[in-house]
Amino acid sequence: MAGGAEPLSWDIRMRIAIGAARGLAFLHTSEKQVIYRDFKASNILLDSNYNAKISDFGLAKNGPLAGDSHVTTRVMGTYGYAAPEYVATGHLYVKSDVYGFGVVLLEMLTGERALDSNRPSTQHNYVDYAKPYLTDRRRLARIMDQRFEGQYPAKAALQAAQLTLRCLAPEPKNRPSMKEVVETLEGIAAMKGRSRESGRSTVEPRPGRHRAGPPTVHAHAQRSPLHPRHDGVAGGARAHGARHHPLPLPPRAR
Repeated sequence: MAGGAEPLSWDIRMRIAIGAARGLAFLHTSEKQVIYRDFKASNILLDSNYNAKISDFGLAKNGPLAGDSHVTTRVMGTYGYAAPEYVATGHLYVKSDVYGFGVVLLEMLTGERALDSNRPSTQHNYVDYAKPYLTDRRRLARIMDQRFEGQYPAKAALQAAQLTLRCLAPEPKNRPSMKEVVETLEGIAAMKGRSRESGRSTVEPRPGRHRAGPPTVHAHAQRSPLHPRHDGVAGGARAHGARHHPLPLPPRAR
């Protein structure tokens, strides 16, 4: 794509989501049940055919031993992607990764970064803002990435939004496994239906809505599928030796 970047189509975004989900599912079902712990868009690398691979295993950790539900560890990761139970208690579950995947899937649907202080204050944390829009097709259309220009199957988009909401469930036990996520996404990707009409008048943005920039990718380069300079990493591909910063634990209730 010489001359710049272009928004990713619905089909390509689904391909990326499925590839990344398969990577997490493989880790979760391996003999030692590995928890990735820092899943986010900038840790997904793409080849020229948009095949996704997970990179940077610096924070990966073996999962709980038989009979245990979680491991307790120092809280590290990235604001906006770390699961709430992990940030609050240091308890890391296999399904803590599922929450991070839900955040990235939301970014793929909406084209919005998880956290952006340049948006109106109610939208700084886009997960909290978007959740009420993920259960209804008409409301969902208001937050779908306008760069789709209506070229996505509305029924499939609603199912993807509902899967996103399940991944973002506050309690780990209520989130699907990554194996289930893969199966659901494969079914969604196979759905063919009428696209929304491309006229922008059919999908009005919310007042004060701010666009941080389209999900973009250059072919023949390995980079994040969404934000080329996401998390301050040039090109989206994380450099070797990059530092991870611990997330501060909230103050304990007295």
